[in-house]
Amino acid sequence: MERKFIKELKWWKDNDILKPLMIVGARQIGKTYLINNFCLNNFSDYIYINLMEREDIIKIFEEPINISEKVEKLKYALNREIYENTVIFIDEIQESESLISSLKYFCEDKFPYKIICAGSLLGVKLKRFSKSFPVGKVTILKMYPMDFEEFLIATDNKMIIKEIKSCFQTNNKINEQMHQKLLKFYRYYLITGGMPEVVQKFITNDLSILSLDTKLLDSIIDSYIVDMKKYTYNNFETVKIEKVYKNIPSQLAKENKKFQYGKLEKNARKRDYETSVDWLISSNLILPCYYVNKFETPLKGFANEDNFKLYLNDVGILTRILEIPYNKIMLDDNFMYKGVLAENYVAENLIANGYSIYYWSVPSQTEIDFLIDTHMGIIPIEVKASSNVSSKSLNKYVDKYKPNYAIRISTKNFGFENNIKSVPLYAVFCINENYL
Repeated sequence: MERKFIKELKWWKDNDILKPLMIVGARQIGKTYLINNFCLNNFSDYIYINLMEREDIIKIFEEPINISEKVEKLKYALNREIYENTVIFIDEIQESESLISSLKYFCEDKFPYKIICAGSLLGVKLKRFSKSFPVGKVTILKMYPMDFEEFLIATDNKMIIKEIKSCFQTNNKINEQMHQKLLKFYRYYLITGGMPEVVQKFITNDLSILSLDTKLLDSIIDSYIVDMKKYTYNNFETVKIEKVYKNIPSQLAKENKKFQYGKLEKNARKRDYETSVDWLISSNLILPCYYVNKFETPLKGFANEDNFKLYLNDVGILTRILEIPYNKIMLDDNFMYKGVLAENYVAENLIANGYSIYYWSVPSQTEIDFLIDTHMGIIPIEVKASSNVSSKSLNKYVDKYKPNYAIRISTKNFGFENNIKSVPLYAVFCINENYL
C-alpha cells in the first residue's frame, strides 16, 4: 500500500545518507514492510537484520572491541561482504543498546555506511537509554498509522483526493453525492483505523464491514499489552501502564476531557502514574494534547505539561476497545462515544501531519478542542461529529482573539463564513502547511 512516509526515506537517501536513519513508531504500523520495499527498490545491495532473530549479532556489539573489529565479525556472522553501495536495515534495534550506541561510529567512519534502523517501543528504549546515545549522529523520524488520505488511496479513491484538496483551498463545496460517499469512507476508517494489515484485509473482503476480522485488531491490542510486560522494569510498573492505557477511553468521555490521575483508582496521584503515562507517550501508543493558557506563538512555550488530554494512536483500536457496534457508526446513529471517535481521529491525523496539538478550556464553560501553530499563526480547531455545528466557544474565540481564521470540522460540506472555515471530517488530512 502507498505510504506518504516514503518521501522521508527518499529524502534521507538523497540528502543525508551518511547519518544512520532511525524510524520510531508503534508496532504494526507498517515500518518493516515499507522500509524493506524501499531498500529493495532503491539500492543494488541490501542486508536485512532482525535483532529478534539474531542474538549472535547483539553479542558482537556488546564485546569490548573497536568498531572495525565489530564490523568484521558482523560480516562473518552474515557470511557476506559489506560494500560501499550496501544498505543495512536493522529491525527491532531496541533489542541492543550497544548497537544503538555504536551508530555514531558508523556515521564517523571513513567508509560510507548506509544504515536504517527501526523497532517497536524504540521511543521507550531511547527515553530510558543507559549508554551513550549518538546525539547528532543519527537522523530520527517518527512514523504513524495510515492517515485518511492513505486510506483513500488504498481503497482505490486516489482520483478524488485532488478535488478534496482543491475544495479545501477554495472553500467551494464538493459534489453532494461525492460528499456523502466520502463520509461513508470516513466511517469505514473509524472502524478499521489505519493499521495496514487491517486495512488490507478490509480491501480483500471487498470493503465489507460485516466481514471485517476483529481478531486482527484484538491481536494488535494484545501485542501492545505484551510489550508493556516485556519493556518495563517490573510487573508492578506493567500493571500501572496497562491501567492507564485501558482508562483513556473513559477519560475522553468526560465533559472535561483533561486526564485525571484520580480516575485511575481511589486516591491515585500524579507521582503514582506519571512514569506510566510517560512510557505510553514514548511508545507512541498514546498521543498527548497539552493545555495552553496563552494564545501566542510558540504554543509550546505556554503549554502546561501537567494538564493534558490523551488520545489513542489509532481510532480503529479505540473503536475496538470500546466494542462499539459497527452498525451504530455506519448508520451515523447518535451514541455516547460518537464525538470521542471524531476527536481522536482528528488528533491522530493532525499529529501525522507534523503538528503538536494543544487545547484550551474553562471547565463547564468553554473549550477549544485543538490549537495548532502554523505559518498562518495560531489556528483554533473545533470538532463536531455531526452537522450540528452550533458552538459558542469557537465564536467567542474568533471574536476575542481575531485569528486569521478558525476551522470547524464536521459532517458539513466545505465553506467559509464569519471567519470560520468549514472542513468535512474526511478532509482533515488537508490541514497541513501546504494547503493552509
